[in-house]
Amino acid sequence: MSVETPTPRATRDRASTGRDYAGGGWLTFAGILLLIDGVLNFIGGIAAIDDANFFVNGAKFQFGDLNTWGWVILILGSVQVLTAIGLFARNGFARGVGVVFASLAAMASLLMLPAYPLWSLALFTMDILIIYGLVSYGSEEY
Repeated sequence: MSVETPTPRATRDRASTGRDYAGGGWLTFAGILLLIDGVLNFIGGIAAIDDANFFVNGAKFQFGDLNTWGWVILILGSVQVLTAIGLFARNGFARGVGVVFASLAAMASLLMLPAYPLWSLALFTMDILIIYGLVSYGSEEY
């Protein structure tokens, strides 16, 4: 004869599906960061296209000029915002797209260093955290 301690139903359900919750916080964190990063890239892209006084004057770039990089980060920011919405909907395809566009945004941030160094480094750090948050969650169904 064995004695089993009764446990609440919610605890049993959560214990049986504990794997579903593993990493869910990282995905939410990455989605929020991706949304913030996308909005900041969108605003920075508009400022660069408009030749605002926000950026350093006379910055030399490896490729193109400030206007070109403004369009690049404007498009990246738009896709990042849409991808963040997909992440909040728990779309598996959005994870892959998020990793790709966070990687592209990280490279664009490093190439924008001459225009605004601290802003670029802050966005680069956010992109690295986004990539980690999206890659570290390894569920089979998501």
